[in-house]
Amino acid sequence: MAGCFGKGLAGVLVLLGGLGLAPGVAEAQMPTRIGTCVATTITRIGTRFSDTLVKPKGDGTGDGTSVDLKNGVYGISYAYIEAIGRSRVGDRVLTCLVALPTGCPKGDDRGKTYTTTNLRTLDSWTLPDSQHMCGGA
Repeated sequence: MAGCFGKGLAGVLVLLGGLGLAPGVAEAQMPTRIGTCVATTITRIGTRFSDTLVKPKGDGTGDGTSVDLKNGVYGISYAYIEAIGRSRVGDRVLTCLVALPTGCPKGDDRGKTYTTTNLRTLDSWTLPDSQHMCGGA
């Protein structure tokens, strides 16, 4: 799936046609190179602190958003992510590695960034895999 960027949603959907996304298909591993994408499913949607995503009221502050994918990709944000709020556990997604951290201390690999597209809603989001980048808190 390398090179799926720049083709837009139509290009991604054409590429997905050859993935055989039938029930029972083994889940792909995490993408490890920038620009590579894999198909997987959502296993958990919540906030930074709980397993239940809650849309903030009033001033818009809340507990943020977190999402786990079956292939091990994790995304987190201090903000409420509407696209994740419209998603469901079990939804099939396409997740692409879009950035890797640089200059990190040995053993600290936090800061990978993934763009994920929900194949049911066609909503996308881009999130890092940690609240703090490598070398941070």
